[in-house]
Amino acid sequence: MPFFIDTHCHLDAAEFNADRDAEYARAVAAGVGIQVVPAVSRDNFAAVGAVSARYPGCLPAWGLHPMYIGVHRPEHLADLRAQIEARRPVAVGEIGLDLFVRGLDYATQEFFYVEQLKIARDYDLPVLLHCRKANDELLKHLRRIKVRGGIAHAFNGSPQQADEFIKLGFKLGFGGAFTWPRANNLRRLAVNLPLDAIVLETDSPDIPPAWIGRGRNAPGELPRIAQTLAELRGLDIETVARATTRNARTLFGLAEGPV
Repeated sequence: MPFFIDTHCHLDAAEFNADRDAEYARAVAAGVGIQVVPAVSRDNFAAVGAVSARYPGCLPAWGLHPMYIGVHRPEHLADLRAQIEARRPVAVGEIGLDLFVRGLDYATQEFFYVEQLKIARDYDLPVLLHCRKANDELLKHLRRIKVRGGIAHAFNGSPQQADEFIKLGFKLGFGGAFTWPRANNLRRLAVNLPLDAIVLETDSPDIPPAWIGRGRNAPGELPRIAQTLAELRGLDIETVARATTRNARTLFGLAEGPV
């Protein structure tokens, strides 16, 4: 069975409270041996930590998400450093910028994004970037504050923006969004980008693939997402699994073989 890494999965989310054990077991049975679980605020560090302790394949990332700037405080940056010291994560995330949701003060988003890039640089960690409608703005700061690469999560930019992320050592995260037949831009990217620049993700419980529709996404869907990528590129699923897993292991500094 192919081995998969879900590079972005919020298994700590309340949507999984009723069946988290079952969904984790389903993912493992499907070959999803590693799930990276990013925090979104200081308030859910404990939940991410609990999930990562309970399930051996779940690895934490610590960060302050741009959509939660209403709850972030400057002192939470010190808490983030303390959390990294207490349990080293595989990445700093989920961090970034969101220019899609109205009412999110850009200056505040930018402050927390820049400060967390500095933290990632200080600890030599990659970053998991929330990049909705903000690729150029994210890239501007990445050129100035050098970090050890990362993932442009749920990437939906131009080929030129993709190239700029790749030049900076980033991988591009592909999940349920490109499985929809009308997602023409994403499908072109999925076919044309170098395979060594792609990692797989679900963003569970969000961004459901086409076969789920409006339902809850889950990490066990990752192999079918990989199958869709394989079909679009004219490859077998084993090739896609090996390449995307190798890309993720290299990025996160994970040893070969299951964690």
